[in-house]
Amino acid sequence: MIIVPGAYSETLALKLAELLKCEVLNVERKLFPDGESYVRFFDPSKVKGEDVIIVQTTYPEQDKRLMELFLMLDAAKDFNAKNVIAVVPYLAYARQDKRFREGECLSIKSILKLIEASGADAFITVNIHKEESLACLKIRKTNVSAMPLIAEYLKKKELVEPMVFSPDRGAAEYARQVAEILGAEWNSFEKTRDRITGEIKTVGEFPGVNGRDAIIVDDLVSTGGTIANAAKILKSYGARKVYAGFVHALLVSGAFKKMIDSGVDEVVATDTIQSAVSVVSAAPVIAKVIPSIMS
Repeated sequence: MIIVPGAYSETLALKLAELLKCEVLNVERKLFPDGESYVRFFDPSKVKGEDVIIVQTTYPEQDKRLMELFLMLDAAKDFNAKNVIAVVPYLAYARQDKRFREGECLSIKSILKLIEASGADAFITVNIHKEESLACLKIRKTNVSAMPLIAEYLKKKELVEPMVFSPDRGAAEYARQVAEILGAEWNSFEKTRDRITGEIKTVGEFPGVNGRDAIIVDDLVSTGGTIANAAKILKSYGARKVYAGFVHALLVSGAFKKMIDSGVDEVVATDTIQSAVSVVSAAPVIAKVIPSIMS
């Protein structure tokens, strides 16, 4: 078994290799002057007859990361790998899983079809936006959750009567999972988003949070607007501290500062995307499913 680390996935890939006790095969990556991607396996002879696990997240620069993934999958097949497993910790385009307006492309379906066509024999991702999106794949596939790992990290904090919140009802299951591990109560905010302007409105009344610690959890954070709104509401009701926990921290457009300025005391995320707040590794939950998906 060989692990091939992709761009911005080195930390996670090395932890995965350590857990699986397998060799790491690095690749060379560069850009041509016209912006095209170049990828080269340093020792392709090692791939022949081996189970090859390519670990490639797809943020930042989603399109470039995806192209590198397609190139690595196809090359591994060319080098006669026994099985090629695509581990995509954060899968870009997953939020475009249905048509909200006439004529829209189903981006996630297109991306998954390309991953399969590029040579993947199996596919693993972490907390995909909608698990049912994987139904279009004909290869072996699984979606693992790193939310329990975030809960275990928070459990080590000296929390005061914690309450767990999801920023909307769509993320309620995450709040329930974390609350169960912490032995805490949980609740959800209500969120509406204008399909044209993208404007977000968050509402909720939680007087019971007064003097207690509040934890907001979601699968990902992008601009941080929804979390900032939720944090303001919780602090207005007297929350002692506000923690924000995410599997995928995209942190675009000054999102971190926006959340901190709005009352979030600590932001916690996994290494599905490498960032300053990636204090939890998703490697254990990925490593756990590798044997079964290869069998």
